[in-house]
Order: sequence, then C-alpha cells, then structure tokens
Amino acid sequence: MGDSTSTPQDARPEPLEPSAQPARRHRHSKKRKATHAFLFIVAAYLAVAYLLIPLLWKDYAARHPQFDDNPRLTETGDGHPGDPLNVALVGSKEGIERIMKAAGWFPAAALGIRSDLRIADDTILSRPDDEAPVSNLFLFGRKEDLAFEQPVGDNPRQRHHVRFWKTDKTVDDDPIWIGSASYDERVGLSHTTGQITHHISGDVDAERDHLFANLEATGDLAKNEVINGYHTQLTGTNGGGDHWHTDGRLFVGEIK
Repeated sequence: MGDSTSTPQDARPEPLEPSAQPARRHRHSKKRKATHAFLFIVAAYLAVAYLLIPLLWKDYAARHPQFDDNPRLTETGDGHPGDPLNVALVGSKEGIERIMKAAGWFPAAALGIRSDLRIADDTILSRPDDEAPVSNLFLFGRKEDLAFEQPVGDNPRQRHHVRFWKTDKTVDDDPIWIGSASYDERVGLSHTTGQITHHISGDVDAERDHLFANLEATGDLAKNEVINGYHTQLTGTNGGGDHWHTDGRLFVGEIK
C-alpha cells in the first residue's frame, strides 16, 4: 500500500572498493617507516653528539695535549725574557735521562762562582768539558728541572744545550716536559748582569731540529709531532742581549 521508504536503520556505508584498502595500508606503512627512520636518526645523532664525539675528544686531548696555557718564553732570575720554548718530551725523568744519554747529550752542571771560573779556565786552555754548566732560566716560578749539553769539539765556547721543566700535564700518566733548546756560540759577559755566560745563536730552530734528529736516531721515540703556530712572537732578545728568531713550531716527542 503506497510506496516503501527506506529508514535510517536501513542505511549502510558503501564498502570501499577493493583497490582503496591496500593503498591506505601502504600509506600507513610508509608513515611508520618514516617515523622509525626519523627516530633512528635522532637517536643516532644524540649518541654521536653527546656520547661518542665527547669520548673521542677526551681520548684525543689525552694523547695530544694542548700547550696553549703554557708560557712561550723562559725568564732570567731578574725577570728579563729568556730563550723561547721550542721542544717538549713525554716520559718519566728516568726516561728523559736515558734517551738523552743515548743521543749523546750529558747532564749539565749548575752555574756558580766555581763553575764560572771553570768555564773561563777551560775556554782559555781549550779543554773539553762534558758537564759544562748552563745558566739558570726560570719557568713556572722555578729554575729548570733538567739540563743537558752536547759538546762541540774540544772547546766549551760552543755547545748544544737544552733545559726542561716538568709541567702538570700528563699523557697516559707520563708527565710532559717542556723545554728550550739553543746553541751556544761563544762565552762572554751577560749584557744585563755582567756575569760570565754563553751567548746563543739566533737560529733556535736549528738547535730544536738538531736535538730531535739526535733523539730520533736512538730509536727510543714512540712518536713525535709538530705543533704549528705555537709562537706568534717570532723574534726577540734574551736576557743576555742575544737576538733570536723562530718559525713558531714546537716539536713534541713521546718516549717509549
């Protein structure tokens, strides 16, 4: 009787076409993969930036100590500028003494009235002196901890010499020693104190190179490196009135 009408209960959503369901699943799958990839990248970044790189830098710093906070020049006892620092060794006191002996260098005596007279006597008589004294220079508020010299011929007027100071830095628990190597050209009077002293060659790089050539020849250096730009002041005058110049590099050797 009359036309039949559909009720809301009779309404049904039209089913998705079969091809639309895989497409939706595919989009959801791509979104999950992108989310996982993003989370993986974030996690990798955090691990590298906050764990791995700091550990690598810590290890690098331990094996490649920075010398930026070290002084660049020694001082004389009366506060005048001394010789520039140009060498460093990593090792124990006994290790340094051992390698220096193997390299043909001898411990130098401390200066004093008696040693001053001995320098003058040996110079006049042209007598060699393997333990000819070196004048005291100061770093970190104290005189050198170790000093070595290498004679040249039979006359103490000329010789190679180096002073070392122990720093508070270490590499694998071995202390770092920083030093100043220079070549004595002649004996004379200090321009500032009038005391008997040696006057150095201005080419301090040549003495740095000579020392490390001797050390490398022993076979007792585990490794060595060069720190470029250690000195920004490339010329100067020491307390004895001697002019010096450098290319600014610091040579660093690690003893076996």
